[in-house]
Amino acid sequence: MYQAEYYEDENGIRPAEGFILSLEHKMKAKVLWTIRLLEEYGTDLRLPYSEHLVDGIFELRIRQSSNIIRILYFFYKDKRIIFTNGFTKKTQKTPIREIKTAIKRRDRFYRNEENTYA
Repeated sequence: MYQAEYYEDENGIRPAEGFILSLEHKMKAKVLWTIRLLEEYGTDLRLPYSEHLVDGIFELRIRQSSNIIRILYFFYKDKRIIFTNGFTKKTQKTPIREIKTAIKRRDRFYRNEENTYA
């Protein structure tokens, strides 16, 4: 089984967790249910729930009526899933700035993990 975690910045803020907690009740419940699926299936979870975007960044895909939510994440050693950011999808493609944010946070996470064990 995989373990979901939230990226935490240098100020102790967890952007993806804050985004999820800000959602209305039904959407939040669906997001948390989909996260449990990801924890159970990990790298084997595919469309319609998860899709690889680029460079090891994946998106968790959630739809509740006409609302579409995306939570970006990456896998880390020991079956860890690190959620970097989330957003309400309003365009056909995932915005590049959201992907760049996920990559930047992933790279910062890697540096912090290496420094922790150095």
